[in-house]
Amino acid sequence: MGLVATIRDWLAPAQRRSSAPPAVRADFMRGNRGVVFGGWRPALRDASDDVGASWDLAAARTTDLIQNSGWIAGALDQAVANTVGTGLRLKAMPENDVFGMSSDEAEQWAQLVEQRWSLWADRAYECDIEGRRSFGLMQAAAFRSWFATGEIWTELPWRERPGGRYGTKVRLLPPHRIPRRDDSLRRVVQGVRMDPDGMPVGYLASRKDPLLGTVEVEVAARDTLGRTRVIHVFDGMPGQVRGISPLTPALQVARQFDQLSDATLTAAILQTVFAASITSEEPTEEVLNGLLTPQEQARLAATGVSPWDAYIQAQSGWYDTATINLGINGRIAHLFPGQKLELHRAQHPHSDYRDFAAHLLRELARCMGLTYESATADYTNATYSSVRMATGEIFQITLYRRAHVIAPLCNAVYEAWLEEEIARGGIPFPGGLAGFLANRAAASRAIWRGAPKPQADDLKTAKAHEIWCRLGVMTDAAIAEDLGYDIEDVYAQRAREKAMRETYGLPDAQHQGITTAPGAEDTDRDTST
Repeated sequence: MGLVATIRDWLAPAQRRSSAPPAVRADFMRGNRGVVFGGWRPALRDASDDVGASWDLAAARTTDLIQNSGWIAGALDQAVANTVGTGLRLKAMPENDVFGMSSDEAEQWAQLVEQRWSLWADRAYECDIEGRRSFGLMQAAAFRSWFATGEIWTELPWRERPGGRYGTKVRLLPPHRIPRRDDSLRRVVQGVRMDPDGMPVGYLASRKDPLLGTVEVEVAARDTLGRTRVIHVFDGMPGQVRGISPLTPALQVARQFDQLSDATLTAAILQTVFAASITSEEPTEEVLNGLLTPQEQARLAATGVSPWDAYIQAQSGWYDTATINLGINGRIAHLFPGQKLELHRAQHPHSDYRDFAAHLLRELARCMGLTYESATADYTNATYSSVRMATGEIFQITLYRRAHVIAPLCNAVYEAWLEEEIARGGIPFPGGLAGFLANRAAASRAIWRGAPKPQADDLKTAKAHEIWCRLGVMTDAAIAEDLGYDIEDVYAQRAREKAMRETYGLPDAQHQGITTAPGAEDTDRDTST
């Protein structure tokens, strides 16, 4: 009894605890229990480690989708058209107060720079080390590389050519040429060598040598004067040193859409080939005899082949010749009482197919920064308000990508070109090359403009601009920028046109605002497009 009492006394506190009500807790996710959170325990580590572990497979899968999926390829073309278009245009914005230019001098200087820039950027022979692409095409190629791999890698080599004016060239690099190798002693993380502060100072790169094969070299990020030699652009989390494709979260969805399409097509084909069934209590051989003509029955009896064997041979012959031969047109099979011949029609695609397929395509479009209508060209259920709202929201993503994916590439290239042009004396600058090197950031400040936001109704947009302008809220510059124009270019062109009208004796143009034509009164109703 002493041992039993001891055990009972030892178990008593546990029994009291088990019978007590559970303690009230205030933590997140309710203790991580249940079906939802029970098995969901991902590892938490630096984003750089996640990218390093997944980059090769994610880049290969994304590239395969771009090359073999019509939806992804078409949506990518639309994303390139929205973000880059024919190429972002330079708008020089020098900080003239820093290096001693007046506002008028800075304006004239900026116009000269933009004119000279087009001489370099529009000629593939001048700007591309391979002599294949203009700078606008290189922007598009770089954006495609960013979509496929999450990175843009570019070198700025120096190469003077006969008949050319400039030595500054651009070389686009495939991101897989940058080995993702770590070396802690040299502070190399995934092919990027960094200083103690974490700033990149050099990059590893593999090159193809005709004699040595593939060799690995290291290229400094900048030269001794601060000129950029390697441009590396990516978007990511703190701690990342390499990028990853923005399509990575949607790779599974893309495969699911392909599997849904293949399964639906396969089911439809099978139902088309085998589309009849017989319900009968009779043996199979008698049912098959009922489907044969007397001539066919006599032929089988002479050859000694059973109807079932004939059916199997016919099925084998079907796959050998892939030809449907109905024999006698309009044949009617006289079945025995109790037998039922039922002809089936294809039941695929299922009624839910369109909705589920649209759901998958919406997720793909959202991941690519496009509206569903823009990615699929399906405006069936779209209205003016829905298209306008969706376009306005998605266009912010376009602006973000222009500013943080394409503009860093353009700025670095523009800065290198401007340094060469000033060094050659083609563009004057206070203090010459030394003055530019001392004020590099202020002199090369610029913005890059692309196509304007798409408008669902140009008349309504114009009327909105007119109202905001009359209220004094919107300026001419803001309206021009909203339409994708430079106000200085607009005013200069209007001045030239005014002078031409005076030369030819034409009356002045009247700019009295927008008036609504008879019968074109605006309404607030949303009509489906």
